[in-house]
Amino acid sequence: MVVKDEEKAAPRGYGRFRDTMRRNALLNTAWRVGVFTVGATVALGGLVMMITPGPGMLGIIVGLAILATEFAWARRALNHAKAAAERAKERALDPRRRRRNLVLGVTGGLVAGAAIVGYLAVYDFVLPWQIQDVSFWD
Repeated sequence: MVVKDEEKAAPRGYGRFRDTMRRNALLNTAWRVGVFTVGATVALGGLVMMITPGPGMLGIIVGLAILATEFAWARRALNHAKAAAERAKERALDPRRRRRNLVLGVTGGLVAGAAIVGYLAVYDFVLPWQIQDVSFWD
């Protein structure tokens, strides 16, 4: 199937909407301010989630993706983040590193489990099915 030049040039859906917005300077500025506000808020939420519980990296990447729809600097930052993620994936999938990480993870889990069992043994932990006096439940 051959696509004609007129069909290629005519934007559809969002592209047509954005072209209409770009023609009006006030609407274009308002749109870009809105995109910046939403993207920066999501990215800052991602930064906060790097410290608090939550998917921080995901928030930062989604914020950059929102900003990249309008700003070239955000597009470049998003491309750098994608490249860094690709390099990290390649390093993580390296067989020697995977084996080392698996050994460290299992060893760390066993040490943590032994520490918990030791703590509970020292401080006389009583399992729920071995409780003799259940009057505190009333």
